[in-house]
Amino acid sequence: MDSRRRATLAAGLVLILLGAWILVVQLVPGLQAWLSWPLIIVSLAPLLLIIGLLAGVRAMAVPACIVGGVGGLLYWQNATGRWESWAYTWTLIPGFVGVGIVLSGLLGGETRKWARAGRSLILISLVLFTVLGSLFGALGMAGPYWPALLIVLGLLILARSLFRSR
Repeated sequence: MDSRRRATLAAGLVLILLGAWILVVQLVPGLQAWLSWPLIIVSLAPLLLIIGLLAGVRAMAVPACIVGGVGGLLYWQNATGRWESWAYTWTLIPGFVGVGIVLSGLLGGETRKWARAGRSLILISLVLFTVLGSLFGALGMAGPYWPALLIVLGLLILARSLFRSR
């Protein structure tokens, strides 16, 4: 099946799923109270992934992971009222990109190459999250030693670039 036909099938399937979802929400009023706007954003992530799989574009896993991750963050912030946490939770977005890259590699059968790139983004994202979270006082686990995380990350990056096989 050619890519144009797959894209058309994906678009049709998305419209059917979206229409069915809206119809169910309208017919079952109890669902409207349960749904919140962040869950609508989260539900777009699998939709993007399905579109990518049906269209044969495995790279759609990256935006699907970004949308799902940001939607999850917004859901947590909406549920807890901790909107100020955006000052450090934005650092998780490169990690979402890394997860999407790894997933894209898994879907395409090129696991090793894509896992390395995704793993680096995930690590950098988690270190930045821990550092900024500690800086803003939200994460007490690193305490006053959070600058050591920056030093370790810098050493890892230097070692990786110096000792990389050519």
